Amino acid sequence: MNLSTLLLPYIKSSIQTIFDVSIEKIEFQNTRKDFEGDITMVIFPLLKVIKGNPVEIGTKIGNYLVENVAEIDKFNVVAGFLNIVISDNYYVNFFNNINQNTTFGFASTSENDKAVMVEYSSPNTNKPLHLGHVRNNLLGYSVAEIIKASGKKVYKTQIINDRGIHICKSMLAWQKLGNGQTPESTGLKGDKLVGNFYVEFDKQYKKEISELISQGKTEEEAKKQAPVIIEAQQMLLDWEAGKPEVIELWKTMNQWVYDGFAQTYKNLGVDFDSYYYESNTYLLGKEVVQFGLEKGIFEKDPDGSVWIDLTDEGLDRKIVLRSDGTAVYMTQDIGTAIQRVKDFPDVGGMVYTVGNEQDYHFKVLFLILKKLGFDWAENLFHLSYGMVELPSGKMKSREGTVVDADDLMEEMTSTAKTISEELGKLDGYSETEKEQLFKTIGLGALKYYILKVDPKKQILFNPEESVDFAGNTGPFIQYTYARIQSILRKADFDFSAKSSLEVLHEKEKELIKQLELFPEVIQNAAHNHSPALVANYTYDLVKEYNSFYQSVSILGEENLEKKIFRVQLSKKVGETIKLAFSLLGIEVPERM
Repeated sequence: MNLSTLLLPYIKSSIQTIFDVSIEKIEFQNTRKDFEGDITMVIFPLLKVIKGNPVEIGTKIGNYLVENVAEIDKFNVVAGFLNIVISDNYYVNFFNNINQNTTFGFASTSENDKAVMVEYSSPNTNKPLHLGHVRNNLLGYSVAEIIKASGKKVYKTQIINDRGIHICKSMLAWQKLGNGQTPESTGLKGDKLVGNFYVEFDKQYKKEISELISQGKTEEEAKKQAPVIIEAQQMLLDWEAGKPEVIELWKTMNQWVYDGFAQTYKNLGVDFDSYYYESNTYLLGKEVVQFGLEKGIFEKDPDGSVWIDLTDEGLDRKIVLRSDGTAVYMTQDIGTAIQRVKDFPDVGGMVYTVGNEQDYHFKVLFLILKKLGFDWAENLFHLSYGMVELPSGKMKSREGTVVDADDLMEEMTSTAKTISEELGKLDGYSETEKEQLFKTIGLGALKYYILKVDPKKQILFNPEESVDFAGNTGPFIQYTYARIQSILRKADFDFSAKSSLEVLHEKEKELIKQLELFPEVIQNAAHNHSPALVANYTYDLVKEYNSFYQSVSILGEENLEKKIFRVQLSKKVGETIKLAFSLLGIEVPERM
């Protein structure tokens, strides 16, 4: 129970008793640092129903609370703010209650609650995962873990874009230039091999466009008439017609990519409960469109195409079936959503982790599903995020200028190695332990740097800045965790007993107050689909711990009871850092 929840009934009772007024809502805020107090009640809103001086009103309420609430020591009133001082005993009791709870902050899952499905990654099968995919995967995975910690059952899924002209481009280039290359024969990950041929196709395509333009064609004509694009379009038609050799090549090259993706996901530390493939789902929506036509939700144009008119909702007319009867992305997404609920009947909502360039698409998708009458459509959320850019600017995959996810993770590990060796804190580590530590620090730096930013904001990613051991970074937090573990290893006495301290040091109290916020932070982060709230809470907790560490003696404290309490408090902070970082997919090292 947090302080506002504890105090609310008493404050309501005081107002009813003193002023004979019933108040439903009370406004609380943290007490400003320059005033004494642990929580502040704002008096000003009461002036609408209680006539009088705000200082006098606050004083009367404060006196009532001190007389009737054991947890309140004293109060002070500044202008229209009632600053309430909570007893040390309250904080000691709170700490004793959470001390043995190793998952403090995590809510237990209710079997009656509907599950949430979180979609993320959803790559194309014509290229490796890049920096943009890294943000997508880290966000989706973390949001799934946070929603789970808030007490919901969660399924993680993705839709793989395994069909269309893009994969045919890679297939065609492999046929023309591949000479039978495989991941085994080249030593390349399968996704990288296929991605290389996608780049080769683009080079050939541009070359042919230039030649046609030099022969007098317009750029638009050249793009349509280039022989290599005509061949790719024919290959797509052959795929849709089920031509055996095309299907066989498609399956083979896609499997190369899936094997490559699996390795990247493992290194990045993300996982999935289910997979959906466009090659299956693009047909699923057609029967739903037919149902929608019969219900009058969709309308057919004279050319046979099917549309939905959303102009009354401030959107536009949206096509859901082409005149030749083929599905569009919207049709596919409608079918996929419905299929997911069929496959997982306990799903009552979905979160789609997709970049902000698709904002409009998801507005339309969610509205269509509501109009089709699905009750779970009320609980659909687009986790829209900004792009990740480098100091050099935007990335372009078809030109081969993207930041490859595998290369990025390798670079982060290498950067962590360089900085760690410069700091010279690796005495006693074996080479294997060092390599594992560099990976933990490097990946922690990458994940924290990306997740500490609000999802909606764009990120300018700076690898070296992210591995700084000071400031709001992953390594800074990991280092504090390792420092706590060192204290616990050195504590050669039993520190398991419940504390009976009566007076707390100011820094102990502030640290417990920060711990007390953890459950609420998880709930807020789940509600707002924002790992940034967890990341920045952890940084605040670590700052508070380091202030405590600098201000009081822990193992050198002569009073045994105080020493035991401070070790317990350190241990709890360490556990909370580890739990919070687990929600971000970040590991913490025992030593640094």
